[in-house]
Amino acid sequence: MGRFDELISPLRAKFEAVTPHLNERQRRLLYAAEARQLGHGGIAAVARAAGVSTGCVSRGLVELEDDAEPDDRVRRRGAGRPALATKDPGLRAALLALVEDSTQGDPIGPLTWTTKSLRHLATELAAQGRVVGRDVIAALLKLKEAGFSLRSNAKVLAGSGHRDRDAQFHHLNDKVRQFLDAGDPVISVDTKKKEQIGLFAQAGREWAPPGRPVKVLDHDFPSQAVGTAIPYGIYDVGRNTGYVVVGTDHDTAAFAVAALRRWWKEEGRAAYPNARRLLITADGGGSNSSRAKAWKANLAALATETGLEISVCHLPPGTSKWNKVEHRLFSFISMNWRARPLTSYEVALNLIAATTTSTGLSVNARLDEGTYPIGIEIDAQHAAALTITPDSFHGEWNYTIPPQPGVPAVPLQPPTRRAHPRHAHTFDTTVATHPVLTGMTRHALDQLTAEILTLIDQIPTGQRPRHRKLAVESMIWAAVLDQRGLPCSLTAHLFRIGENQMRTLIKQVRPLIKQHGHHTEPLPIRLVDPSELAAYVMHATSTTG
Repeated sequence: MGRFDELISPLRAKFEAVTPHLNERQRRLLYAAEARQLGHGGIAAVARAAGVSTGCVSRGLVELEDDAEPDDRVRRRGAGRPALATKDPGLRAALLALVEDSTQGDPIGPLTWTTKSLRHLATELAAQGRVVGRDVIAALLKLKEAGFSLRSNAKVLAGSGHRDRDAQFHHLNDKVRQFLDAGDPVISVDTKKKEQIGLFAQAGREWAPPGRPVKVLDHDFPSQAVGTAIPYGIYDVGRNTGYVVVGTDHDTAAFAVAALRRWWKEEGRAAYPNARRLLITADGGGSNSSRAKAWKANLAALATETGLEISVCHLPPGTSKWNKVEHRLFSFISMNWRARPLTSYEVALNLIAATTTSTGLSVNARLDEGTYPIGIEIDAQHAAALTITPDSFHGEWNYTIPPQPGVPAVPLQPPTRRAHPRHAHTFDTTVATHPVLTGMTRHALDQLTAEILTLIDQIPTGQRPRHRKLAVESMIWAAVLDQRGLPCSLTAHLFRIGENQMRTLIKQVRPLIKQHGHHTEPLPIRLVDPSELAAYVMHATSTTG
């Protein structure tokens, strides 16, 4: 039995209580002080109680006897391997030659046309005979004398400029101030980026329980979308409120003014009961373009309908990001629906309407399922009849449209249907419902269509078959033709949509046809191209006639 056996347990308890609060050097000094107090055999006893080697206690005794001044170092100076930059004096120069954006070094070096990442830099240095890890490269680049850091592109350069750019901003701000001081409404308008409705990924991240990611489609193919959301935003500058109309058809001037009309009826008229004029600030392109005659013609109709004198100030070219609706409304909407798939129009509307800020922003959202065809033209006679008063400063950007009862009505449809070359020889949809192709009389087809529509009505709104160009009835007819064995390329040709879109729609409607129990025999002939289809229908019609 050793002379210090009875002291082992108290020493172990002391060390367990104190050493967790000490660094490595302080622990060695504590062990050494205890060993020196015990005398002969103390080193072995302390090492046994602390669970360390006797060499550790001995080194502590040496440090204790050196009586050095206390400092914050844990280990003695000079410990560790020499730095790679010290062993290889040319390493830093070789690294800087790879990352310098100047004519120094080889202008056609291997990293000229690739990402200057740590991995690529390490690979190139290894090819020069310098094996360096990525952490060492990062440390060398961050040194004060090097001064490198990670960087990204800075979107600060305008694509185009105008010599009166600043003057137009001053003019616009003065106009806004005049209207606000008089208590008249000032709104900022624009169309937000179109969004596909469906189970698609949304940019951004949000906190969620671990192991439960939102699973979305791996590709954003338009053919897999339920539809397209076109958010047209109206930001009331004086009231700090937003109003967003989500369209489903096209972003046209008629759609933009329809959104303005809806805002005025639902919010503007009640908020400004005594207003006789309205100021609109907008960028210079898109559906509210400063050069679009349709925009001005629709505004004239709105002014006549509401009795408001409508003034418009367009932002100068290349400055649309300074439009207030962008950074006071759209930016917060994007933050609110980040990482959330817009699986239906209802989801999009709810996320927009739930957008708020600490400064009191509130937003209302409405769905517009109206049809707004493209290609509507305002003829010269109609344009000449409009009363538009340009401002003295850049009248093409700043103008006023008063109420004018005699203004002509804006056309609702294009003057003539413009056939795309791809559709130059397409058929009318009446051919798609011909009994020769469907295998059914028109009465039987209508009855089947009505019964399938009843089944569709039982499906939740966001999961129903939907296409922005085709009615649901046309989708049912396409599924009937698919059951008859007509190739999807010809079916898409008949209904004037893309083949992938038609394939997706048929896939959605096919289970409903099966659920109904409808079955028909396939066509007796295989048709490949539109000319064969036309010949077959004409021949069958003449034969039966």
